[in-house]
Amino acid sequence: MTPNHHRFASFAAALLLAGLAGCDAMAQQSQDTVEVRILAINDFHGNLLPPPGGLAIHDPADPAKTINVPAGGAEHMATLVKQLREGHPNSIFVAAGDLIGASPFLSAMFHDEPTIESLSMMGLSLASVGNHEFDEGKTELLRMQNGGCHPFDGCRGPHPFLGAKFKYLAASTIEVATDKPILPPYAIREFSGVPVGFIGLTLRATPTLVSPPGVAGLEFRDEAETVNRLVPELQAKGVEAIVVLIHEGGFPTGDYNACPGISGPIVDIVRKLDHAVDVVISGHTHRAYNCRIDGRLVTSGDKYGTLVTAIDLKLDRKTRDVISAKADNVIVGHDTAKDAAQTKLIADYDRVAGPLAARPAGSVTAALPRMPNAAGESVLGDVVADAQLFATRAADRGGAVIAFTNPGGIRSEIAMKDDGKVSYGDVFASQPFRNQLVTLTLTGAQIKQALEQQWQDPARPRILQVSGDFSYAWDGAAEPGNRIVADQMRLGGAPIDLGKSYRVTINAFLAVGGDGFTAFKAGHDPRVGVYDVDALDAYFRANSPIAPTPADRIRRLN
Repeated sequence: MTPNHHRFASFAAALLLAGLAGCDAMAQQSQDTVEVRILAINDFHGNLLPPPGGLAIHDPADPAKTINVPAGGAEHMATLVKQLREGHPNSIFVAAGDLIGASPFLSAMFHDEPTIESLSMMGLSLASVGNHEFDEGKTELLRMQNGGCHPFDGCRGPHPFLGAKFKYLAASTIEVATDKPILPPYAIREFSGVPVGFIGLTLRATPTLVSPPGVAGLEFRDEAETVNRLVPELQAKGVEAIVVLIHEGGFPTGDYNACPGISGPIVDIVRKLDHAVDVVISGHTHRAYNCRIDGRLVTSGDKYGTLVTAIDLKLDRKTRDVISAKADNVIVGHDTAKDAAQTKLIADYDRVAGPLAARPAGSVTAALPRMPNAAGESVLGDVVADAQLFATRAADRGGAVIAFTNPGGIRSEIAMKDDGKVSYGDVFASQPFRNQLVTLTLTGAQIKQALEQQWQDPARPRILQVSGDFSYAWDGAAEPGNRIVADQMRLGGAPIDLGKSYRVTINAFLAVGGDGFTAFKAGHDPRVGVYDVDALDAYFRANSPIAPTPADRIRRLN
């Protein structure tokens, strides 16, 4: 063999050895680590069909502007979830609460059974309980988990409701009588021999957001304290990688996959968490973000199924802990093919619900938006309050002179379609809770007290929407509890007499102190009326076309 041949053989051997060494290193790395993909959603709210408006994002051509892109829908989401799982043998699909409640007609008519079925079919594995899971109370939440017919409406759907195939988690929701969670506090899932713990919990403020009778006998404990108490229990079971699914969130200032300037409850909660917690998947605020807070990955996927968050973890086999975590909020775009099984499920339910949803209710001359102005008043809020007064003004229906409604009960705007026509399904989507109206006698002083309670949470005031004959002013510079300008409270142009009695219509949620409006509980001589959605439907049928009116019933000073 010539010297050149010797040199070539030596070089080839060196390359082979280097290649084998590289393969050994890659094999060793693969043996030392485990990769896990977590797919997450939050605040789906029964939006089986794509929500109007899609997803708001920064305009790629001009980041200073915001555009809306079509997004969402169970048919597209199911396909995207499958695609995001491809090539990831270790994957799990989870959620951070409010999967149901405040839902569009197609889901709400069946008490959200279609949504539970839809998400089960997608392979959802675990979900924390949100505040809206308690809209119909604890017993109904347990029916969502276990199945069976609705206790009052029976079995309305096209087939029996078998309950969720995924597991709800509720670590901080405690049955006072037993001092135990009403549902499992956590779940452990194993990926290639490495366990990962998922703790699920809802926000501590849930009792102020739902009807008090629905959560009677339950206690909602501090979120961070609950998690921190469970960490040693999980570690005793060999779990070092810990993911929190929490229905509480924050308010970022950036685009859907960023996190500049985030504020809100989730920031303080994360900073209080034991550092054994690696990832926090959040919700509730209907915002999208991809953050690092106190060294932890913290995510949220907007609302209504417009985003799926793909979280990639790398786990150390020896320590069983997270080495790295990164996330990507992926838009549920309409260029994604529709899943055939989801299409069939929607069609099956629509055959039952469709005729009622399509029934004409009336018309509008322009859209009726639900977004409030600087004083807290919205165009649709005015219409809803007027409809409730219209339904209860007659002496034999309550004799009301004022109507109030809570802004959280108004869930979507009445859009202006090409012909201006409004269907019962449109009306229902704006008022999906089916609260009965209650007319009470309150003094002027009690009305003022109720209005003062709009700022119990200064960071998130709840401004009541008011009927047309009533108006008032509030002082933004005054301290909470003293913001209502007493002599500016007027009915039909005349000042409200603090010592005089007035018949006032509210919904059943407010009547029992919902949203913290405990002043309404002092009312007497109650008369229960129709459901709020039926009052709005009747108002449309009697007064169409409905035109937006100037939002001047509530004035803000300072």
